[in-house]
Order: sequence, then structure tokens, then C-alpha cells
Amino acid sequence: MFYLLSKLLDVLLSPLVWGLVLLAVAVPWRVRGHGRATRRGRRRRRLSGAAGLAVLLVASSPTIANALLWRLEHSTTSSFRKDETYDVVILLGGVVEEIPTKTSGMPSYNENVERLIVTHRLLRDGNARFAIVSGAAFSAEFAAYGESVVLARQLEDWGIAKPRIIAEAKALNTRENALYTKAIVRARGFERVLVVTSAFHMPRAAECFVAVGMPVDTLAVDYRAEPPGFNGLTKILPRAHALAMTSAVIREMFGRFVYRVQGYGRPVP
Repeated sequence: MFYLLSKLLDVLLSPLVWGLVLLAVAVPWRVRGHGRATRRGRRRRRLSGAAGLAVLLVASSPTIANALLWRLEHSTTSSFRKDETYDVVILLGGVVEEIPTKTSGMPSYNENVERLIVTHRLLRDGNARFAIVSGAAFSAEFAAYGESVVLARQLEDWGIAKPRIIAEAKALNTRENALYTKAIVRARGFERVLVVTSAFHMPRAAECFVAVGMPVDTLAVDYRAEPPGFNGLTKILPRAHALAMTSAVIREMFGRFVYRVQGYGRPVP
């Protein structure tokens, strides 16, 4: 249920949806006569149309989208210690595109793939002894193409010995990542634990591990935002990628808020 609600919120929290709804309200769907009520209706439609355009223009501004993402990515700091050899590194899923992977027969990764690359580097260079790859398939039909299965296989293909890779194939969200990996950490007797995920996702992930009472170090990767500032007209003009970026930031910030309200996340000390 939580998974389905999160997907519904992905739609409801989208500035694109807000803008389209406001523009739809602005359309005169039926012909009306004259009079004060009609004039008020026209004013409301004009205001709705202007608001819809404003939402879309602001949300699709590269300057605004970048500033929002920068703030989110830098609202936490990594505590990774280069001179430490961690017992285990936890790789949080959100990297595999399951349907294309099944359709093509080859691994298909999204823009979060740096999580995988850095985890491999840590194992290869001796910064971590083991890895827990956490993430379930979104349905039983895709169990063979889920996060933990595909990412574990990829690490093995890159030369990491299979006994060093632990697949956690039940977690459907960040809270469950923390809960289920904590059980593995305790069962294996691991003490020095490192969590790897994208910078925009790290604030919520770190809070989830605090909430389940498991001390971890963190390594944020996959930084995408540039230092905020005006960088020319091209950074003001609407862009589709900026709209997608703004939407992602809103979803992540709202998710962090919901997790705190539900007790799934607690501020990092």
C-alpha cells in the first residue's frame, strides 16, 4: 500500500500536473451569457490560466531547478573515512530499469548508476569487505530483474567475488532498506557500516538509518547541481529537463517530510 501511495504522490506532486489542471480550469468549456457572474467567471479563468503558466515557467527554469537541487544535495554531509576499511557497504537500489532489462535481456540503468560504480570501487580498492545490495522488484513478475539481483550480478561480473556480495531482495522503499539491511548487519556481526546513495537521496536515507537505530557512515555520490547563480539567459528559458528536476526535488522533500511525520526518519545528530 505504501508503495502504491508513493507512486500516486509522484503524480499529485508534479508541477506539470498542477500547471495542466490550472490551464484546464482556464478553458471556457461551455458558452455562457452576459452578466456579472460571467465576468467573474472570465476573471477566474484568466487568473487560473496565468497561474498555470507561472507554475510551468517557474518549475521549468533551469536556474530555479538547479538552486533547489543544490540545496537538497548539500543539506547533508558525507562522513565517509578514506582510511577506514568498512565491514560492509550498503548500496541502496533505485538504479535498475526493470522493464527494459527484462525486454532487452541486458541490464538497463538510470541516472543513479553512480551508486553502483562507487560501490564497486570501494570493494575493489579494499575500502569495504562486503556489500549489501538492497532493493526488491516492484512485482513478482520481475523478481529476476529486481535491483538486488541485477546489481549483485553486475558487481560479480566486474570481478567482485560472489561471497562478498549479499543480496537483500525485500525492500521496496528507503525505510525498508534500513530495516532489512539492519537485520543482515546484526546477523553477520558487522560493525563498521557505510551507506552509499545519490546526494539528493542521502538526507532521507541517513534519517531512516537513525530511526532504526543503526549507526552508519555515509557517502553521497551522483551530485548533479551546479553552484547556484545566474549563468546567462539559457539558464532562465524553460527546459523539459529542468521541469523533471524540480519535480524530483519536490517529491524527495515531501517524502522526507512524510517519513519524519510517520517516524520512519529522524534528524541526524
